Amino acid sequence: MSDEEVAYALRWNNNIAIMIFGLISYEYILHFEKEVKFVWTRKWSMMTYLYLAVRYFGVFLAMLCACWGGLMYIPERVSYVLAVLLEWGFSIYFWLAEVILIWRLYALYQSRSILYVLIGLFSIVVAISVGMDIFLYSRPVAFSGEFLLGSIACKLTSRCIVQEIVTPNVKYCTSSFNIGPMPAIYASIPIVCFDIFLVILAVLVLVRHLRERREIQIKPNTYIILIVRCHIIYFLLNLTNQILMTVLWANIPPAVMSLSEGFINSAPVYCCAPSDCQHLGYTCQRRLRTYQYGV
Repeated sequence: MSDEEVAYALRWNNNIAIMIFGLISYEYILHFEKEVKFVWTRKWSMMTYLYLAVRYFGVFLAMLCACWGGLMYIPERVSYVLAVLLEWGFSIYFWLAEVILIWRLYALYQSRSILYVLIGLFSIVVAISVGMDIFLYSRPVAFSGEFLLGSIACKLTSRCIVQEIVTPNVKYCTSSFNIGPMPAIYASIPIVCFDIFLVILAVLVLVRHLRERREIQIKPNTYIILIVRCHIIYFLLNLTNQILMTVLWANIPPAVMSLSEGFINSAPVYCCAPSDCQHLGYTCQRRLRTYQYGV
């Protein structure tokens, strides 16, 4: 990689980092009033704790992703630790978001059998995810670092490299993937299959509910429609996220990699999932006001 290519990749990295900072900050300011109204001032429940964990852990990860790279100086050792932390953080965020979906399905079905089945399948998915994170990111032989000065040198390992690149004009940390996309594809298959199963369960509830309401000529329950819609939106976002995380392991241009990382690290996943919880609370309040005041 030449100095010009490094500077080009750095420029894309910095642009995406600034976009993440602006997007997450704007989203947080925009929804903070609703968060205080529908979360902080209400009686706390298990869903409240899950929401806050997803909300603020997602913001933490997004800001960490924006800082990692060339936006500010980070020593090589710190950069390596942050890279591993980010990869594990993505998995932890996914686990927390999936728990919210499981909890909502339990509320829709009111069946402990469904809950036990979902918890069992989710435990298998978590175990596979932990194993793949250890294999891909947590072993020194699989994720190594190197300090580079002046002209760009590249030391390939059997798995992946974290580099600190220094040129006369730029200095930043980057990562490269050298084993192809197949291990990442294998890791994403159980996650996608589990999400498909959750969406199917949610859609079945909605279909049954619509059929029952049509028979007695009553309007469908707004909350059930909203919960199922949130399931479908999250499934599409997570599916896109898994595809892009797999694409990163392929040899792609810096611009495509930066745009993919911008999607993975910012708004669609970290903004939409918490916003769904706030939108559900806002809808509930509007419906209650409609019943009370007829407005």
